[in-house]
Amino acid sequence: MDDTITKLVRKFRTNDPFQISEGMNILIRFTSFGDGTRGLYYRTLRRRFIVIDENLDDHWQRFVCAHELAHDRLHPGFNRFWLDEHSFFNVGKFECQANRFALKLLTHTTDPEIGESKETYLLRCSIPRELHKFYL
Repeated sequence: MDDTITKLVRKFRTNDPFQISEGMNILIRFTSFGDGTRGLYYRTLRRRFIVIDENLDDHWQRFVCAHELAHDRLHPGFNRFWLDEHSFFNVGKFECQANRFALKLLTHTTDPEIGESKETYLLRCSIPRELHKFYL
């Protein structure tokens, strides 16, 4: 995971998931989900899409984009909805991996300051508080 993030940041010269996705020809769309879904990633006819809930604030949209980008990089070929309905596979594992990937990507170019708490560091990196527990 760390190597993948380092290569992405080096190649695109940014840790911005929107710019990385654009550079990888992943189409980003916004819609209102309304059912607690913040975003999703899917492939169809060789095209890749990240769909993000338009009602989220900028910090959440950025995190969701990074999370869905993680699915593209770490879990190619897997479809969450198919796994939920037709298998006994632990989907939660993939979601936790995607959360960790997103946190590592969004903090990749920013180092903690001396004496800075984890919470302050993550807030400075625009990570929503609800996701701080995934940062190791």
